[in-house]
Amino acid sequence: MSLFKSIEEFISTLDVNSISEERKEILQPLVDYIQQKIAHKNDIRINFICTHNSRRSHLSQVWAQTMAYHFGIKQVFCYSGGTEATALFPMAAQTLQNTGFEIARLSEGTNPVYSIKYAENAHPIIGFSKKMDDEFNPKSEFAAIMTCDSANEACPIVPGAEQRIPIMFKDPKAFDNTPQQAEKYSERSTQIATELFYVFSKIQTN
Repeated sequence: MSLFKSIEEFISTLDVNSISEERKEILQPLVDYIQQKIAHKNDIRINFICTHNSRRSHLSQVWAQTMAYHFGIKQVFCYSGGTEATALFPMAAQTLQNTGFEIARLSEGTNPVYSIKYAENAHPIIGFSKKMDDEFNPKSEFAAIMTCDSANEACPIVPGAEQRIPIMFKDPKAFDNTPQQAEKYSERSTQIATELFYVFSKIQTN
């Protein structure tokens, strides 16, 4: 049960020492939520929410599912959604592909559906932009992770969520159509991967 080799190699370069104590405090409620679910032998559902469900929420969903697999933590189901639906931004998908994910476009149109694979024998993540209450997402017994300021402010209550946890990331969209675009998307993806590696590394399964 292993990830694709290039993803494993990328994960081996992540430095949890780069995470500040302040960020660790922000991440702790998610650690506690997952640990509590494991203690009660319950499924773990995590919905990452951002305004447009196009960049940060997708990167978070994919990395959380990947890290759960990496650490052998079963019954983890990761989702993403927005306060509105747009499309999975192509540079976000490209950034994941550059890290070793196998990405296939399953449909065309303004909001294409992608298959995102991280391991030979794991079910692929289905990536497309959707509202947080979309039929594809859980209706109850999940943690809502607010990954951007505007969604955090717009959604003081997430219907059905057992817990609402703000873990905000800066938006790489600010660098779209600039020479730094690829670098900044990679930087944000690496930060998200590092912080979610830290979260799942803290989970005790015994």
